[in-house]
Amino acid sequence: MANVAKRETLQSRLGFLLLSAGCAIGLGNVWRFPFITGKYGGAVFLLAYLVFLAIMGLPILVMEFAVGRAAKLNMGGALRKLGPGGESATGSGWRRFGWLTIVGSYSLMMFYIPVAGWMVEYMFKGLSGALIAPAGTEDVAGYVGGLFGSMLGDPVDMAFWTFITSAAGFGVCALGVRNGVERVTKTMMAGLLLIMIGLAIFSISLEGGADGLRFYLRPDFSRATASGLSQLINDAMNQAFFTLSIGIGAMCIFGSYLGRERTLLSESAIIVGLDTFVALTAGMIIFPACFAFGVSPDAGPGLIFITLPNVFNSMGPVAGHVFGALFFVFMAAAALTTVIAVVENCIAYFMDTYGWSRSRSAIFNFVLLTLLTMPCVLGFNVWKSFNVPCIGGVLDCEDFIVSNNLLPLGSLLFCVFCTSRYGWGWKKFTAEADAGTGMRFPQWLRFYLTWVLPVLLVAIFAVGYWQKFAPHSN
Repeated sequence: MANVAKRETLQSRLGFLLLSAGCAIGLGNVWRFPFITGKYGGAVFLLAYLVFLAIMGLPILVMEFAVGRAAKLNMGGALRKLGPGGESATGSGWRRFGWLTIVGSYSLMMFYIPVAGWMVEYMFKGLSGALIAPAGTEDVAGYVGGLFGSMLGDPVDMAFWTFITSAAGFGVCALGVRNGVERVTKTMMAGLLLIMIGLAIFSISLEGGADGLRFYLRPDFSRATASGLSQLINDAMNQAFFTLSIGIGAMCIFGSYLGRERTLLSESAIIVGLDTFVALTAGMIIFPACFAFGVSPDAGPGLIFITLPNVFNSMGPVAGHVFGALFFVFMAAAALTTVIAVVENCIAYFMDTYGWSRSRSAIFNFVLLTLLTMPCVLGFNVWKSFNVPCIGGVLDCEDFIVSNNLLPLGSLLFCVFCTSRYGWGWKKFTAEADAGTGMRFPQWLRFYLTWVLPVLLVAIFAVGYWQKFAPHSN
């Protein structure tokens, strides 16, 4: 195992906050969140989401940070070090779950890096003006749809941008925690937030933009009821839970680089706030622009890659070029910050577990993970006929492994480990969480976190399978 005394640390508190927020802020915030908020009645869904974020996501985020900061190791090493008996307890069952962090990170990046590659490719298309149909084009919608279709249908093109995205993520991490991960993520996050604010102001100011804003944020119980209140609650619970990237040890590794000057509840609350701000602001960009140009907002890939480029074309060649370029710069930055954060978890795992140097771990993981992304790349073209009943194609299967299995089970693991006397235990967890200045972790939450939250996590796991495989869902 690597020497703990030589472990890298983050240079500043701001670096930790933006790095952790960058891991949490990803395509789920800027892609899925705006649509489901609009679908489920605007502020009706938003309120449910914030409630579940507070009672589920935030406590587990604190737990994951606490485990990492106390052990100064990745998730696998931390479970071994902090479990009953510590390093000497060779029979401790907790050490058997160390694989979850590397398997979870690989499984997530196998499909996340290719999708992030779409954003990077469209960023370059936006900057070059390729998203704007040439003058005289009669079928603008066909032109825009053709761009997306040709991208997915070309395995060489997809493999190239996947390679570029993977190389960018590992290249940043190879520079080190301070000089690479922290410095680059701070710059990207600052730029992302500025671009988002500017795009939101511009989008809301468009004629008709206010109608889109009302659709997005005004409470509409008729829409919420029509979509199903039980489904609303389930989706709000899932969004609050999965948006923070908790359960696979990515946040644990950032906690291991953190000092003990501030309490973890204070830091976690800020990260949750940034994550929610980005999600809300993304909707303020998308919905006003769609309503201003009479385009119906769709879900999934069509919203980002087909519907919005049609909006950009409706703005005129100059405004559309600028708006489209900035939008996909923002999307690429959101995707890349998550790639960098999870890739750092992969690199740190081999450094901690096998004592490898950072460069050796980065090269090994880059080669292996880039190869592991190829099934997802080929799943949209060469292997597009591949289908698992009730689940879907390659990307759907990989997402199912992560979202429906590893994330909820990993979070359950952290929850039980931090509250049970057979794990790290409540007193040790809260002592670590409360180290430093800031908000203290509420002691009155002990019963809820010990007995209620685990049941909710099991429910998320069970409902995920029910929705996939129940007869009525086929």
